[in-house]
Amino acid sequence: MDQFLNPSEAVQRVSALLGCTPTSARVADYLDRKDELRFLREEFLLPKIKDLPPSDMSLVDGDKDCIYLVGNSLGLQPKKVRKYVEEELEKWSKMGVHGHTEGSRPWAWAENNIEELMASVVGAKAEEVAVMNGLTVNLHLLMLSFYKPTEARHKILLEDKAFPSDHYAAQSQVRLRGFVPEESLILLKPRPGEETLRTEDILQVIENEGDSIAVVMFSGVQYYTGQLFDMATITEAGHKKGCYVGFDCAHAAGNAVLQLHDWDVDFACWCSYKYINSGAGGLAGAFVHEKHKHTIKPALMGWWGHDLKTRFEMNNVMELQPGVSGFRLSNQSFLLVCPLQASLEVFNMTSMEALRRKSLLLTGYLEFLIQHFYTRDARRPHKPYVHIVTPSDPQQRGCQLSLSFSVPVKRLFQELEKRGVVCDMREPSVLRVAPVPLYNTFTDVHRFIQMLGEALKAANHSST
Repeated sequence: MDQFLNPSEAVQRVSALLGCTPTSARVADYLDRKDELRFLREEFLLPKIKDLPPSDMSLVDGDKDCIYLVGNSLGLQPKKVRKYVEEELEKWSKMGVHGHTEGSRPWAWAENNIEELMASVVGAKAEEVAVMNGLTVNLHLLMLSFYKPTEARHKILLEDKAFPSDHYAAQSQVRLRGFVPEESLILLKPRPGEETLRTEDILQVIENEGDSIAVVMFSGVQYYTGQLFDMATITEAGHKKGCYVGFDCAHAAGNAVLQLHDWDVDFACWCSYKYINSGAGGLAGAFVHEKHKHTIKPALMGWWGHDLKTRFEMNNVMELQPGVSGFRLSNQSFLLVCPLQASLEVFNMTSMEALRRKSLLLTGYLEFLIQHFYTRDARRPHKPYVHIVTPSDPQQRGCQLSLSFSVPVKRLFQELEKRGVVCDMREPSVLRVAPVPLYNTFTDVHRFIQMLGEALKAANHSST
């Protein structure tokens, strides 16, 4: 399919070619057959509908794969995870402590061996990335070094509805330095009547208040609305005003094409269990631009930040690794390295650019079908409808669409779960639906639209 066509044009062209309506399942089947990345789905385990607790077997065929559209919350399990974990358990049982330095992934530096793969996912150099800890731990470690408030420059700029951990981290960092959040946090809201932030408004706040801002700290992708921020432009604007600029890339890593190094981002962190499929609580990532490797030091130090060449001399004289490597505190569990390695190897079978091309069409196809079937119709006021919160501009979103409805969202969510649809609900009123290009298909999207129609009818009936 011509990558320069917008999704609506692509669907119309395929339907004309096949001689069917644009909403026909034949269009989805054609797009799947033409998908050059379809082989990647075979690298993952998809749950069956019958194995999902809320499913109702009277409504669906339990032997079918579920419609898994929640990679924005927890990615599917790569098939190689079990093999890699069992290899390490076997090594532990046979070698004991020697496993630290022996085998295909010696435990003492197992995470180091996958950092180049991680770096390619986020557009960084391998030496700019560390795989360690959890996202919020890494955010705190980075903020301790990059947030250096003074009486004149002590503010942190972030979205009003950033993920709760970002708020809590920023609040506690401010208090830790003797300031108060009410004075030191700038929480940027959308304009009245709008649901997402305008880049021009973000830049205007940076221009107006930048002299008092110590750190600009945004999401890469906003978790609730699915908005993809213009990270390069925000970074440039922050730097012009003398601010450090960092990003929480939890919903962007493995979803959008990132160029953390080329965009000159100062620091970033992300989890790996969403689009990077490492399992709940998987190892997180941290990034510090190489320009800071000799000037930004960790405020907290641990043994794992010591140079590996002399780490085991045990002389208690710190030989700090430069850059992000110096922020390491402790060795990482090999049980967490295994699933992350399995997923990153799948990413290495393609490129983020190729995944993004498929994602634009896949999410655009979802948007097209929603607009076709479920746009609000003033002539039919009782017909249930869907409102898309996420920006319609594909360059301002990843694969997620956040949807609100004319029917009670909790009831609708329950009806979808009964039918083997896995998405997630976020208060107060949104369902997040994320077709992931690694393993979701166009047929998944078409099936979802069918199930959505049934769920809307059931939810609407129960609420009247």
